[in-house]
Amino acid sequence: MKKVILIIFFMLTILPLRAEIITGGVEYNTNSARIDLLQTEKQTIPKVLLNANLIDQNNAQNLSMMLKGVTELKDRTLAYFSDGSYGIIYKNNPKYVWYYNNDGSLTHSEVKTSSEYPYKTFKYNTNGELVNMTLRVSKDETFIFKPNGKLIAHWLGQYCYDEDNNIIMSRKVLE
Repeated sequence: MKKVILIIFFMLTILPLRAEIITGGVEYNTNSARIDLLQTEKQTIPKVLLNANLIDQNNAQNLSMMLKGVTELKDRTLAYFSDGSYGIIYKNNPKYVWYYNNDGSLTHSEVKTSSEYPYKTFKYNTNGELVNMTLRVSKDETFIFKPNGKLIAHWLGQYCYDEDNNIIMSRKVLE
């Protein structure tokens, strides 16, 4: 009994006074991201939903908001691109992203597997052909691949890299 008490006493004295919680997540590199996406069943967009979004009914208002720098509206979030196109995520159905040209015609649609990181997206043109697929690891990291698995881009923070780790563009995220 004396030995057991000594062992317990010894264990208590060598343990740290506070325990640290170890947290972990999935880390990806280009190849593991590629494999993960290629092995994922591609999600598609229902035809009825696609047809209902062929034209942005709020095109004039969305363009007006863009000029004012407003991206958050009551029912939707807007994203504007340097080529004049824009994207919309409706708050009542955030699984889908709709991309329009300046005149409000749909150019692409995207479906997300989740709204929590990490998640995958599949982007289609208006003919229903898969254009690219992404793995959104976090707010700051995204891998973008062609349907055949060739890397298009790897965003990490403000920089975008190609397959050879060359910086191909940068961005400034406004918050």
